[in-house]
Amino acid sequence: MSETAGIPSNRFRSIIERVEKLEEEIKELNEAKKEIFLEAKGDGLDVKILKEIIKLCKQDQDERDEHETLLDVYLRAIDAPTPAPSAQAA
Repeated sequence: MSETAGIPSNRFRSIIERVEKLEEEIKELNEAKKEIFLEAKGDGLDVKILKEIIKLCKQDQDERDEHETLLDVYLRAIDAPTPAPSAQAA
């Protein structure tokens, strides 16, 4: 039995095959997710908003509160009137 970097070749091959299998499963799951979003879009839902909701659902309440606070602060900063340039002495 040959070895690769001190690992028996059958063990090495097993690791590679398991990773390849997982990559295929991930590809299939991503395709299924894409189909679900296409279905939602067909039902008239905004996919971008759905993705944002999914992202927010993964956060705990403190993270969501912080996000909402920062978003509010930044939006207020955008809407704040711009101070007039001060006149410089000639």
